[in-house]
Amino acid sequence: MSDAPSEGPHRTHDESDGTGESIEPGERGVPRELPVIKRTARAILFDEAPHPGRGPGHLIVIKRTKPGEAPYWITPGGGVEPGVDRSVVEALHREVDEELGAKVTDVVPAFVDTVRNPRETPGGVKVQHFFVCRLVTMEPGLRHGPEVESPCGDYEIVRLPFTPEGLTRVNLVPPTLRSYLAANIEGIPSLLAHDLG
Repeated sequence: MSDAPSEGPHRTHDESDGTGESIEPGERGVPRELPVIKRTARAILFDEAPHPGRGPGHLIVIKRTKPGEAPYWITPGGGVEPGVDRSVVEALHREVDEELGAKVTDVVPAFVDTVRNPRETPGGVKVQHFFVCRLVTMEPGLRHGPEVESPCGDYEIVRLPFTPEGLTRVNLVPPTLRSYLAANIEGIPSLLAHDLG
């Protein structure tokens, strides 16, 4: 995966060999369009949103520790399940309920990350939809689903300070999201402003 910051809220990158090389060029050097094989919904989830005078606020993430691997931190969320989820937003609500025992509100699209990984999506891409949202309730004892029932390693709920230092002191993945968040500390909370629309 590339550590280079994206030039906007949408970036296509290659996870297959860790080089960060772009999708193979099609005609005239333009990346070839590939079908979307998998979609995910992930929460940029604020426990308390940053606000002048109240401090930076906190982002709720999951610290993943797998046997034999260095830990990494991810945003809550997961795959859109055909036949189960009627929309990407519905998948987001289902996933935060499963992984955190949580309910969220003020769900606003913020960032899209397009990933090519031949092992996971042969012949296509995975599109990760990231939504800024606000936590309503969280009861970790109500977590359920494969991450709880058949875990591969540990899933620890963590509150990160929503500051450049807080975001970059851990291995928050994907790197494109980490770069986007760190570059938009002031702007991202405005997506939750009452006058946004």
